[in-house]
Amino acid sequence: MWAMERRHTDGMEWPIEEKVDMIAGAGFDGISAQWVKREDVRRLSGLLAAKGLKAEGQCFPQTVDDLKPILELASEFPVHHLDLQPDVRPRRLEDCFPLIEGWQRLAEEVDFPVLIETHRDRMTTDLFFTLDLLDHYPDLPLLADLSHFLVGREFAWPVDDQNHAYIHRILDNS
Repeated sequence: MWAMERRHTDGMEWPIEEKVDMIAGAGFDGISAQWVKREDVRRLSGLLAAKGLKAEGQCFPQTVDDLKPILELASEFPVHHLDLQPDVRPRRLEDCFPLIEGWQRLAEEVDFPVLIETHRDRMTTDLFFTLDLLDHYPDLPLLADLSHFLVGREFAWPVDDQNHAYIHRILDNS
């Protein structure tokens, strides 16, 4: 849904109904949208159901407990999967462990995938830090937004074999 924001100087934004109509009319199977506020989710979920569209729910937890109401919401208003962008920026790998383990325990209680997105300004902003997380959690389910790694690392062209291997390791968990 963020890509449907006009952000034009006239201040005009399309109504959500029109955005969903345009997405469905363009042949997409679904949308990605924040799955955080009950009334917003209720409204959007109804619009999607009427068009036969699926939802990728997005959330931005900072603690383990932050994920609980999101999972309840995503269970009530179904998602194809939940995109968890960890809204924390630890400098030490060990500081991530309680969060990841807590989120994984909660994810086991729902019947849809909960994926951790590789994203700028999040726990997974750095390629090497994320690879270190995978060393500790080899089965960590990711949603790979590789563009953030490419910008952060400024991969030279042609991309060398080592950088290809790093990206393929991310993709293997995605």
